[in-house]
Amino acid sequence: MYSYYNENTILYFNGEYVKASEAKMDLYGQSLHYGYAVFEGIRAYKTASGEVKIFKGEEHFDRFRRSCELIHIPYKWTNQELIDACYKVLELNGLQEAYVRPLVFCPPNMTLKAAQEAYVMICAWEWPAYLGDKLIRVMTSSYQRPNPKAFKIESKSAGLYINSILSSEEARAKGFDEALLLDAAGYVAEGSSANVFFEKEGKIYTPPPGAILPGITRATVIEICAELGIPLEEKLFTVDELKTAEAAFYCGTAAEIIGWESIDGHKLSKPFADSLCRVIQQAYKAKVIEKAFKREEAQVA
Repeated sequence: MYSYYNENTILYFNGEYVKASEAKMDLYGQSLHYGYAVFEGIRAYKTASGEVKIFKGEEHFDRFRRSCELIHIPYKWTNQELIDACYKVLELNGLQEAYVRPLVFCPPNMTLKAAQEAYVMICAWEWPAYLGDKLIRVMTSSYQRPNPKAFKIESKSAGLYINSILSSEEARAKGFDEALLLDAAGYVAEGSSANVFFEKEGKIYTPPPGAILPGITRATVIEICAELGIPLEEKLFTVDELKTAEAAFYCGTAAEIIGWESIDGHKLSKPFADSLCRVIQQAYKAKVIEKAFKREEAQVA
């Protein structure tokens, strides 16, 4: 099993820096019993200049706050306060390339009433790309993305990720690498923890907001397409349409950008190395380390 911390690991816990092995939370907390918590996934990179930088910290903590507000968890921290805490956690643990996990959780409360108080924790660890670096085999899940009318779907809430565990475990049990979830109307939504993009006839497509978590990496991909002059459209589409794609990828902070080999055993028609998706993948890798990138400089895998 992967080790996220050891006896020397330091984390930020309610305004203090403490050993992870000594931090304690109440077993009667609402977050533990009902999944009433919010988290973020952030990456820090050693940039081309040699400086360690948190990628899009402001955007992540804007969403962190918004996620709490949407499900009525009190939020009293500023972006700068928490960004500073992230950098301190990285420093105390001697980390440069790292995944950073902020979490807001709630105190003891066995009722189904909104929390009146909340706490924050920030930890970090070395973590390679979540889905690896090889092209992945994706399957359409029997699980749907939760109905937006049943939940604040754009909140990165802890309890919502039970859906992600079920769908990703189903995919692995059937010999695939990752799941693809549809929305309640049968349109493609997203992966278990990543947004989806596909390429066809020189254009990139991705599902619109509505049934998806609008990811920070998703927004970065849209930004990259604009910078590189790659046409992009947000639209609803089915799995059958997705199977006509030339190439496709998942993106997310944990996964970064990972290309697809196939969907439901159907191989995509264009070699990923020759695709616009590959260009976007390379542009993203350059952007996170603050390295200049030009479309014509893209290299095949």
